[in-house]
Amino acid sequence: MSSASYPPEVSLIEVGPRDGLQNESTPLPTEDKVTLVEGLVAAGLRYVETGSFVNPRWIPQMADSADVFKKIARTSGVTYAALTPNLQGFERAMEAGASEVAVFAAASESFSQRNINCSISESIERFRTVMDAAKTEGVAVRGYVSCVLGCPYEGRISPSAVLSVSEELLTLGCYEVSLGDTIGTGTPGSMDSLLSALIPALTAGKLALHCHNSYGQALANILVGLQHGITRVDSSVAGLGGCPYATGASGNVATEDVVYMLQGLGIKTGVDLDALITVGASVCNKLGRASQSAVAKARSS
Repeated sequence: MSSASYPPEVSLIEVGPRDGLQNESTPLPTEDKVTLVEGLVAAGLRYVETGSFVNPRWIPQMADSADVFKKIARTSGVTYAALTPNLQGFERAMEAGASEVAVFAAASESFSQRNINCSISESIERFRTVMDAAKTEGVAVRGYVSCVLGCPYEGRISPSAVLSVSEELLTLGCYEVSLGDTIGTGTPGSMDSLLSALIPALTAGKLALHCHNSYGQALANILVGLQHGITRVDSSVAGLGGCPYATGASGNVATEDVVYMLQGLGIKTGVDLDALITVGASVCNKLGRASQSAVAKARSS
């Protein structure tokens, strides 16, 4: 496919400080989280998922999210987002100064029951109070759908199931739905089938991709998304975050790798790749782990 078929610009949704760190076994001190967020913004990222207001008993790594939000030096034009599963979480996010919030559902009933202890329809109902409060506050809400290309309990998930949940989130008031390949089993073929089913009904402008690299397919899947007109992609610096359902496998696709691929296609991101690699190396050093970014590894060898 020629370069003319790709979008001229792609917005990257940096999820490392939230989705990445919440899966790391080593908790990162608050000050280091603040440094991470500020470093990502300095590298050119304009949307940073900064924390999560969930019960700290469930995700202790995010217990200091309010402090992180309050301590970061903010840059104009940057969205500092928070994950908020319920009204209490939303209220805490507002108090901490989150720019916008996100809610999450699943395309798999089994995953929904095991991950958030309720059915898909019940999870959607829980979000109504959050959506109402967000509308009152004038705050934008982003939606996540997990397991769009595979579930650890049910296997393959049908595009129709993903379409149903996505439509419900958009109808509720989410401005966008991020499609999550939670266990990373998707392939360019299954991604193409999914987007071919969703885009005619929802439009590419309402969708983003959140690809995990457990099976090494994330960049290929994102490329298919670009060919379908997707212009918003979730990624995590240094590939922070593991995949709990695939032992030894990486989780989130590394922002560095996505930026490198997009640059090679002539697609603008506004991100300084060298600065981003430095940020990734710094946080990995603090976590005592190696970067999962192939580009960062190649540049440091």
